[in-house]
This record gives sequence, C-alpha cells and structure tokens, in this order.
Amino acid sequence: MVPILLLLLLHESLAEQVCFNISGFNMSINFTPANVDIHDHVNKTAHCKKQGLSCVILCESRNGTWFNESHVCLEAELTTFSTFSEYNIYNYSTCKDFVCEYLPILSLIQSLQHDRAGQKDLMQLISIREACEQLLSSDVKLKKAFLSVEKHIIHAIMNRTKVEAGSYVNFDMRALSLNVFNISEAVLNSAGADSSIHIEAPQLLAENETSVEVWLPVYALLNIPEMKRIIGLVTYLEHSQFQFHQEEIASRVLRIELLEERRLHNLTQPIKMSFEVTKIDSESQLLCHYFDEVSDWRWKTDGCETDNSTYNDQQDKKIICSSDHATPFAVLLIRESISSVHWEILSYISYIGCGLSAFFTALSLVIYVFSRNHKLDYSISIHVSLSGALFLLNTTFLLTEWGATVDLDWVCVFIAVSLHYSLLCCFTWMAIEALHLYLLLIKVFNTYYKHYMLKLSLAGWGIPGVIVAVSLGVKNYKQFYGATQMTMTDTNQTNTICWITDDSFFYSLNLVYFSLIFIFNTGILMAVASSICKMKQVYKSNSKLGAGAKGKSWSDSQRFSASCRSGLTLMGLTCLMGTTWGLAFLGSGYVNYPILYLFCILNSAQGCFIFLWICLSVKKQRKREMEDKMSSTPVRTSGTKSE
Repeated sequence: MVPILLLLLLHESLAEQVCFNISGFNMSINFTPANVDIHDHVNKTAHCKKQGLSCVILCESRNGTWFNESHVCLEAELTTFSTFSEYNIYNYSTCKDFVCEYLPILSLIQSLQHDRAGQKDLMQLISIREACEQLLSSDVKLKKAFLSVEKHIIHAIMNRTKVEAGSYVNFDMRALSLNVFNISEAVLNSAGADSSIHIEAPQLLAENETSVEVWLPVYALLNIPEMKRIIGLVTYLEHSQFQFHQEEIASRVLRIELLEERRLHNLTQPIKMSFEVTKIDSESQLLCHYFDEVSDWRWKTDGCETDNSTYNDQQDKKIICSSDHATPFAVLLIRESISSVHWEILSYISYIGCGLSAFFTALSLVIYVFSRNHKLDYSISIHVSLSGALFLLNTTFLLTEWGATVDLDWVCVFIAVSLHYSLLCCFTWMAIEALHLYLLLIKVFNTYYKHYMLKLSLAGWGIPGVIVAVSLGVKNYKQFYGATQMTMTDTNQTNTICWITDDSFFYSLNLVYFSLIFIFNTGILMAVASSICKMKQVYKSNSKLGAGAKGKSWSDSQRFSASCRSGLTLMGLTCLMGTTWGLAFLGSGYVNYPILYLFCILNSAQGCFIFLWICLSVKKQRKREMEDKMSSTPVRTSGTKSE
C-alpha cells in the first residue's frame, strides 16, 4: 500500500484543502491553484514538482491512518520558513517540502547528521539524491556534504547494531546494502595470523548480480579489541555521488568501514577484493582505484594494485584488487591517455608558446596603434582583433593553475569564464577572417558594406559574450565554471585548473561551435587556394609570353620562388583562419603523439605567426602608400580590399 509519507505538497499561497486520488498502488495529487503535482508508486521513487521545479517532501504520520476511499479532501495549514514550507494536515500528518536548490537541500542534508541517525535517515538521504539528481550531480559542495552525512549515518547504524560474534546483520535500502559483521576471535585464531578471512559483500539484485568478495588480513584485525571488531561492508547500486570528474566506474562501489571510524592503513598484508565487470575493448584498461574522501575527493591508485588476468567467460572479467588501506573502492574504466613524460613536455611547450604569443599579440596591438592612419584598413584591423582575442586567451591560460590555488572561489570562476570567452572570441574572429577573405578575393565586386568593421566587432566580441552570459545565468541550476582536475593514466599526478567543470557541456558547446567554424574556414581556404593556383597559372603564362618576346625563358629559380611564395601564403592563411585547430580531430581516439605535438606547437604559437603576418601587412601597406605618393596619378583603392 502507498505510504502516507507523500501526502501533500502545496504552493506558498496555500489552498485550504488537500485532495488526492488513490488507484491500486498509485497515488496522484494535483493542486490546480497551487500548480503542484505528486505521482507516487509503491516501491518506486516519487516524482514531486512545485511550480515546475523538482522538490523533496518529507512527512511524519501521527496515527498511521490510511484512507480506503478513492478520493478524499482534508483541511491543511501552511507555515513558510526560509528554506522549506511546512504543512499541517489536521489529525493525520505534518509534511515539509524542500525545492531542489542549493540552500534548501544543503540544510536538509545536514539536518540528517545527528547522534540518533539510523536507517530511516539513510533512506531519506537516498530519497533526496533521487529527487534532486540533477542538482547533486552538478554541485560539488552538495556531493561532499552528501557523502559526509552518508558516512556518518552508516557509522551510527553500525554503532547501534547488535551482532552476535561470528555473524552479520543486513540492511537493504534499495540504492545500497549494508552488512555489519562481528568478526569473532575463534575465526581469527583458526585462520592464522599470516592469512586472510573471506567475507562477501552484500548483493543488491537477486537476479544476474555479480558478487563482490573481500579478504581481510587477520593480523590487522587482531590488533582491534574484540568488542570493537565490527566491520561494515556497503555495496552501492547507484554511484553518481562518487563521480566528481566524469569518471567511468565499471564496477560496483564497495565501502569498507570499521567501528568508531577506525582505519586500516599502511598494511603489510593487503586487503584483497574481487570485482566482476563487463569485458571491454583492447584500447581501454580496467584499474583498481580508491576514493579519497579526506582531502582531494577524487579516485586515486596509490596503494592499489590491479590483477586483471582472470576471465569468467566471453563477456565478463574478474578484477582482483589489492590495497594497503580500507576506504571506498571501485574498478574504473581508463581510456588510453598521455604518458607523464609526454605530458610534461607538452606542458612546457604550451606555456612557452602561450607566453611568447601573449608577448607578440600585445606587440601587435602596439604596432597597430602607432601605425594607424586616416585610411580604413579592414584586413589589418581584423588581424589585430584576432590578436586581441589571442592575447586574452594566452594570458588567462597562464593564470588557470594559479587561480585554482586561490581560496576565493569567485577568482577561479572568473578566470574560467574569461578563458572560455576568449576561446570563443578566437574561434569567432577566425571565422571573420575567412569571411573577409572570401569578400576580398572571391566575391570581388560589391564588397562595400556600411559600418563594416562595427558589425564585425559586434559579432566577434558579442556572440561569445551572449553564450558565456547564458552559461553563467544558469548557475543556480548548474555551475559550469570552476576548478577541475586532470589526471594521467596509471599515475596520481593531477593538475587542477580553472576551466569548465562539466564535460558534456564542454563537448556539446565548444566542439559543435568550433566544428561549424572549422568546416566554414576549410571551405574558404580551399576556395582561396584554388584561386591562388589559377592566378599563378595566369601569371606564369603571361611571364612566358613576355619572356618569349624578349628571348628569355621562365627559369627554374623563378618557378621555385613563386611556389615558395604561394606555399607561404597558404600556410599563413591556414594559421590566420585557425584551421590548424582541426588537428584536434586527428588526435582524438588513439593517442597520436606527432599530431599532439603539432597541435600544441602550432596553436600555442599562433599569436607569433599572426604578429609576423601583421608586420608584413603593415610593410606592404607602407610600400603602397609610398608608391601612391611618388606616382603622379595616385590610384584610389577600396579599403575593404586592402590586404
């Protein structure tokens, strides 16, 4: 029968009556004036909505009375507090609702951490996570609070559980299962001090459930007083609360706890665990990890060893983990990653290249300011705008690691936002470079546009600003910017930077945005290359005719020189339009070190290349100005076609 715990949810304006319908094991409540809906089914998670927002409702029954009628209306009274609303259903129940927002849910989670916490509190904690799944999956602080309270409740249950020596008590709470063992002295003495005792972790599903087995070293347990030798093993069905950095957890998460929060650590004879996981492809590997919930709140491998040589059948694989300490454990799926040596070299290249680019892009701005004249040179203005975007990108990139060490959270968020904005600005100005080149060389006629540079500037700086502003505007729903950590495979070396914290947001936005620009720029580059080749053929034909009239031939050195100039022009345009960023597509999947090094060198030093291009453009402009001054009949040129 449906429990009375989900009776009511009202809008703060309060309807004076609560009406609900019962049909079999289903309960549905709808308040049309208050815009509230609750749908509950026995043994399933209730779905609660308040004004369109997910919510949590907790009720306490006064007399345990239920209703046999299919429809009933009761009187109710509302009291509103800062983080929740309380509903008093006369003679039956008192209910509280909490909207799935940071402060109400944090207050609710912390209220469950008390000395008399038990199984009911743990069930409520699980219900909070299920009701506010999106909020808890995106907010790191709430995850930490959730895990801390969960661990406290588990120890409170272990402290109050009466277990006979040599036996155990099971607590099955749907999303997790807890076995509390009392390890007897007789069992340890019969096993021997140099051996291990086998205990099986609780199973969550009766059908097709792969078990997790544990072997604890006897000598470590003998050091614990007999009355305190209580071991708690927890197996989790849902492990989203342990995913802080989009890790791929391939097994059940197993937690090992000792009474009074004692710790098994620095063990000479390790704890052994057996996990069964689904077999994977050859490009990935399965590694044993432990979860550090003391300082870093991340999965680590120090003190853990992996033996993955045992196969059960064609589909499953048994992983044996050994650890010198007790804590939450799991097997993580690790994709092939960059080795530490190459990582360090690429990091140096990136920082040196970005430092040089920041210097040269700043120098480009200075040259532009002191070289300006009354003529509108749109090409150079666009080059300098791209240099400005690169200057912001390089300087903020150099601050990302420093920002992650600052105690003030807003500093890291500000750096992450600035880095994302400048990156999008770079992509946008690269697209503008391609558009301008198309108007300049391909669409030669009718290229004058009113307020041309103003429109380009609004697009180049405005579109990224709108995207980042929208991303910031949903911070109450999901925080996309902040400190995030990068880890290398098979090592504990981490690198904390200020950047986008959500991988799905990073790939869905940045990758799609750049892909569209890359396709557009590549198309323009191919059209320009074709145009250059055609012009080269025309120039070559004219040169041959001129040389034939004078009795001279088109020499090999002239051909080589013309080919070099064409090649350098295309290389410069490739860098200018950012098509070298397309190397990221070639470097995805397998680790391709030549592509990674090319990507790192070319893109970190992009500001240096653009500086050289601007210098050549300024030099050509000055040469044309001198020729115009020396000419008796000055030639008028359109500003939009200046290169």
